[in-house]
Amino acid sequence: MKAAAASAYPVVPVFHPRREARRAVKRGYPRGSGTVRLCRSVQAVKQLLEQRLVDAVVLDVRHCDGDGLALPASFPRIPMYALSAVRPDDGALLASCRDAGFTGVLVEGVDNAVAGEWIAARTAQVARRVALADAPRLLRLTDRLQLAAWEEVLRRAGRPIKTGHVAAALRVTREHLSREFGAGGAPNLKRVIDLARAACAADLLGNPGYTVRGVVRILGYASPSHLAGAARRVAGATPVELRELGPRGVLTRFLRGRTRSRP
Repeated sequence: MKAAAASAYPVVPVFHPRREARRAVKRGYPRGSGTVRLCRSVQAVKQLLEQRLVDAVVLDVRHCDGDGLALPASFPRIPMYALSAVRPDDGALLASCRDAGFTGVLVEGVDNAVAGEWIAARTAQVARRVALADAPRLLRLTDRLQLAAWEEVLRRAGRPIKTGHVAAALRVTREHLSREFGAGGAPNLKRVIDLARAACAADLLGNPGYTVRGVVRILGYASPSHLAGAARRVAGATPVELRELGPRGVLTRFLRGRTRSRP
């Protein structure tokens, strides 16, 4: 994946002191799902959470301080996984992971071979896709190119998207994609891009650790007013109201007469 394209996809920060465990996650992570970032500290993980669209977080809880264990409470919509060596007498450690809100525990040395693939199947992106699972049918996306474009838009929702970006990824011309995407009564592609990004913003705002301004920064909106405009066009909502709507609520609002072309 080229650097420019990779920056459009979600990241998975991994904090672990042992190289083999870090590399196990990176090796097994599907290339089209996002990018694994190896972090030297919990602080580096927190910086990525502030700067990029994060799909999941992997931590060695044996080497985490209180900040690391507090992350699931601040970001409940971003799956957090513990990857640690576990001994028979580690009941208290496992209980602390459960109480902190970790999504799952992977046993270092036992689960290394499946860690990347297993995590990739249980990310924030996957949860958003589940929430929007019937969007293609509701949006009248039936053609293979329409469906492929929808998938690419979802993958790229973490950064500003242009029709040309999607067309290049699908190896068609921008004009052809624009014409074919809106066929059969479907909304035009620009409108659907607005929908996907607003749904992503709504999902992020469901995390207490994110403010509206923080989500604006992560998703690359020019300003809070630009996010407000997108939320109004897509869902007739304010950015704060997106927090309550969630991705599914944004789709429902969009279908109520907001599928026409944006100005």
